[in-house]
Amino acid sequence: MNHLEPVAEPDAEPADPAETERLREALAAAAYDVTPSRAPLAAVERRGRLLRRRRRTTVLGAGCAVLLAPLAFVTLHGPDDGDRVTRPAATVSASPRPSPSPSAPAPTPRIVAPEERVTAAPGFVLWLTEEGKHWTTPDMPEEQFRSVTDGNIETTEPGVSVQAEGTRERMLFSGLYYGGEGTASYVEIATEDGPVRGKLLELPGRPGWGVWYAVAGTADWGSVTVRDTEGRVYASLPGMPGRP
Repeated sequence: MNHLEPVAEPDAEPADPAETERLREALAAAAYDVTPSRAPLAAVERRGRLLRRRRRTTVLGAGCAVLLAPLAFVTLHGPDDGDRVTRPAATVSASPRPSPSPSAPAPTPRIVAPEERVTAAPGFVLWLTEEGKHWTTPDMPEEQFRSVTDGNIETTEPGVSVQAEGTRERMLFSGLYYGGEGTASYVEIATEDGPVRGKLLELPGRPGWGVWYAVAGTADWGSVTVRDTEGRVYASLPGMPGRP
């Protein structure tokens, strides 16, 4: 079997420095003679616009995501997940003004039957007959009487009489009233504690007279005034000098 002997390469000669410099100058001159091709400016501009549009789209998309995130949170985490329908706002209607209530009518005398007992206060009992006023008190349980037919009063002229009885706790003022015009409504008696309003009793058929009474906490009294349903004086009794 034949074996090839390796061929020994001749030793490279050392480069000549002058030759190397000439070769470098020749390559530089050749490079200066090469004209570079024109840069693709239109393609570069299109690429730049595309990149700008992509960045703008990315920024807008991120902003919309930020704005829509609270809305999505409200929709997904509302008070009632099962009810996603938007309800219209409730309409607030103005409440109608209440109509002014009519004023209460003025009181009128209580109509009682003859000899019908009326308890004005504990122990004080009044009743009327065609002859006049009857009453009892805790200290005087026997009947007392004031006539309207004995001629001592004139029922055709306005007038008021007064009787006062009482205990340590209260005073009962009462009397007759008569002769006024219109319909009697209430009585007011002046006391040292201020005015006290009382009530009226009459028999059926407008007899032209009646009985008034009032309960007070003092025995110091003054004028007595009976007023009609219009607030006018029906009949009155002036107070004594030095009294209310």
